[in-house]
Amino acid sequence: MQRGSDRLSVHRDDEMKHELQGMLKSGHPTRSEEWHDPEPSAEDDPEVAHGPVTPSRAPSPLEAVRLELARNLTRGTFPADAHAVARALRRGNAPDALVGQVEQLSDKEHQERYANVHQLAEALTTGGRGGAGDA
Repeated sequence: MQRGSDRLSVHRDDEMKHELQGMLKSGHPTRSEEWHDPEPSAEDDPEVAHGPVTPSRAPSPLEAVRLELARNLTRGTFPADAHAVARALRRGNAPDALVGQVEQLSDKEHQERYANVHQLAEALTTGGRGGAGDA
């Protein structure tokens, strides 16, 4: 039975839905073989319009900055002030735009120490006003 311009049968449609069900529910690839998974994005790839594609919403600016910091820093970096974080980012070959934002925090006369990536991301997204305490 022909169903308009659709080239697949009802059975194949159901089979494809079943294959994708785990990935759609979890939000990440669920295959055991790594070679099946798509390659991660590179630093010079164009940005997706609103960050990573999520089923419910686009990430907030805080989430986007926190994700980028987490990609480039380790837990051993913290607690640290903005100077130490900027040095760690440079050693890890982080994007220049991210290093520049952290260096702007370090240029302020009042140095704060950040206990983790979240506190640093809050300071970057709020322009350095609050969000970080002494650790």
